[in-house]
Amino acid sequence: MSKSPAAIVKQQFGDKAKLVAALGPFTDDDLWVKRVNETKGLSRVSNAKLLKLYNVLSAVKEKFGNRLKLIDAICEIEKRAKDEGYKNRLQAYAIPRLYDLYRSVARRAGMTVEPLVKPAPRGAAKPAAAGEAPKSKPSSAKKASAKAPAGKAAKKQAAKKQVKKGASKGKAAMPKRRSR
Repeated sequence: MSKSPAAIVKQQFGDKAKLVAALGPFTDDDLWVKRVNETKGLSRVSNAKLLKLYNVLSAVKEKFGNRLKLIDAICEIEKRAKDEGYKNRLQAYAIPRLYDLYRSVARRAGMTVEPLVKPAPRGAAKPAAAGEAPKSKPSSAKKASAKAPAGKAAKKQAAKKQVKKGASKGKAAMPKRRSR
């Protein structure tokens, strides 16, 4: 079973306060849009959101350096480098939204984009130990599950053909009523 966000924070940073402190260098004007409630701060944000924010900000800082270079990269990929109105609109976006936009635009353009480092989802199987051989499932189960959708598709096509011929799903067509 995978670890909870609180356990990941405890393992990587020690406690939540240290994670918030690690986010401190990223909160300058180069990367950060001032949208945080100053009275509450980041200490009231959930651990999962803080971890995602840390991963995104560190990836953007490493790859682009600041948000303006990220915006320029998005505009270059979309071939809208001279569109100042579009750039101004993108400047209002937060970094996670910009990075998500960059990743989707780059994928559409055929570029390869590295995924963010994410913890394994809950309920995922643990990797096998070094000394153990990986367990293999019977191949017949895979074949049976692969054939099931094809059977449904064949049935749907046969039903459509019958509807086109005038019968609806194997039943004879109803005769028309005469008007009196």
